[in-house]
Amino acid sequence: MPDNGQNKGGKKLLTGPEIQNHNSKDSCWVIVHGKAYDVTEFLPEHPGGQNIILKYAGKDATEEFDPIHPPDTLDKYLDRSKHLGPVAMDTVMKEDKGVDPEEDERQLRIQRMPLLDQCYNLLDFESVARRVMKKTAWAYYSSGADDEITLRENHSAFHKVWFRPRILVDVENVDISTTMLGTPVSVPFYVTATALGKLGHPEGEVCLTRAAHTHNVIQMIPTLASCSFDEIVDARADNQIQWLQLYVNKDRSITKRIVQHAERRGCKGLFITVDAPQLGRREKDMRSKFSDRGSDVQASDGDSGVDRSQGAARAISSFIDPALSWSDIPWFQSITKMPIVLKGVQRVDDVLRAVQMGIPAVVLSNHGGRQLDFAPSSIELLAEVMPELRRRGWQDRIEVYIDGGVRRATDILKALCLGAKGVGIGRPFLYAMSAYGVPGVERAMQLLKDEMVMNMRLIGCSSVDQLCPDLVDTRGLAVRTVPNPVDSLGLGVYDPLALPTERPAAPAGRGSKL
Repeated sequence: MPDNGQNKGGKKLLTGPEIQNHNSKDSCWVIVHGKAYDVTEFLPEHPGGQNIILKYAGKDATEEFDPIHPPDTLDKYLDRSKHLGPVAMDTVMKEDKGVDPEEDERQLRIQRMPLLDQCYNLLDFESVARRVMKKTAWAYYSSGADDEITLRENHSAFHKVWFRPRILVDVENVDISTTMLGTPVSVPFYVTATALGKLGHPEGEVCLTRAAHTHNVIQMIPTLASCSFDEIVDARADNQIQWLQLYVNKDRSITKRIVQHAERRGCKGLFITVDAPQLGRREKDMRSKFSDRGSDVQASDGDSGVDRSQGAARAISSFIDPALSWSDIPWFQSITKMPIVLKGVQRVDDVLRAVQMGIPAVVLSNHGGRQLDFAPSSIELLAEVMPELRRRGWQDRIEVYIDGGVRRATDILKALCLGAKGVGIGRPFLYAMSAYGVPGVERAMQLLKDEMVMNMRLIGCSSVDQLCPDLVDTRGLAVRTVPNPVDSLGLGVYDPLALPTERPAAPAGRGSKL
C-alpha cells in the first residue's frame, strides 16, 4: 500500500486527477495494471484505431486492455520514456458503468450452468458457452467468414464419410497413442492455435497449457494469444511439448526474433500460417462490435487511415505480411532447426510442392471457416491429397494434419483412416475453457479419449496404425451441399440487426431456463 502517496523508492506516485488532465489526442495518458503510460504518439499507429484508446484517455484501461493484449505488450512496444510510473490507485475515480440488464442476466445464467459432469460431448460445451460468455467474446470465437458456409461444411463434411467396420477382431486392449513430428503423444489430436484466450477465461491460454499437460496432448501456441508467449511456456510442465503458430510479420527481423526465441524456449515445431494474407470478414463479430455499447473500435477516426472493416480481428493483425510467398521458405529453413509446417494448405498441388521443398508436414485447413468462404473442407481435401501422395510413393516423406470442424472422435478416426497423422482442435476447447476453465478442457479431452477407445473397438482396430482407407466409404464427399439460405442463416447463424433507433430488448424473466 502506498504511504503518503509514495512508492517504495520514495518517488511520489501519480494521482488520478493528474492523469485525468491528459485525456485528449494532444496528450493521452492511460492506466494499465496500476501504471501510467503516455500513448499520445502511438495513437495513429494503433491497429484498432484511435477512438478505442481515446475512450480511456485519462482513465484506467486495464479491463479493456487485458483480453486483447499480452501483459508484456507495453514493455515490448512502447518506448521506456513513455512509461510514466506507478499510480496511487485509491485516487483514481471509479467509472460508474450504470445498470447493465444484459450482464445481470448473463450472471444469472452462469449461476444456473449445468454441472461439468453433465457435459457428455464437445457440442455440450459449445451450448453452455454460448449462454454464459459475453456477447462480444462469443461473436469473436464463433464467427466465420461471410455466409459461414465453409464454417458449417467443415463439420458436416465429416458426416459424408461412413465406416466399414471389421468384426471378430480382438479389441480387448486398445492403444490410441501415436507420434506427431516425432513426439510420442497419448492421442492423435492437438490443441490448435486460437487467438485471444482471455476473452473466454481470465487465465487465457494457460488453461489450455495445463489441460494439455494432464492428457499428454501437444499445444500449439498462437501468435495472437492474450497471454504472452513466455507466460504460456512458463506454465508448461517438464517435458511438455509445445509448437509455435506464426503469423509472419512484415518486418522480418521481428519474425526472426520470435522464431529463434521460441526455439530457445523449447518449442518443437514452427507452424507458419499461409492462408491469411488478409483476414476474412467475420460479420457476426463485426455486427457485435457495432451494437456493443462498450466499444467503438469501428467508429470513424477521421483521417487516421485505419481500416476497421474486419471487426476485432483487424485490431490485432495489421502486422501480417501479405507478400509472404514460396520464395520465403528457404529463409525460414535457414533461421531455425525446428520442423517447419505450412498451416492452411488448401490444394493438392501445394502439398506436392511442399514435399519437393523439404517441408516435413502440412496442415490442411481453411482457418476454421474464418477466411475464404467456399474453401474446401479439410476432410474432403485429405481424401484427395493422400491418394496423390501414395501414387508418387511420397506418403512417408510428409506428415499431413487437418483441422476444422472436429467435434467427435469418429471425426478423428475418419481423418486417420484417410491418412492424416493427427487433427487439430480449437473452438471446442475454447468453449470448454470459457464455461468451466481448466477442468472443462480436461473433461473435453477425456471425453474424446473415451470416444476414441470405444469407436476403435467398434470399427475393429486395436491400434492407430491399423486405421486405413479400407475402413471408410468416402463416396459421399463427391456431393457438396450448400444450405438453403432460409435454413438457418437468419435464424441461427446471425444475430438480428440492431437498428439505430432500437433500444435493447427487455431482459428475460429471472425464471427463464438456461
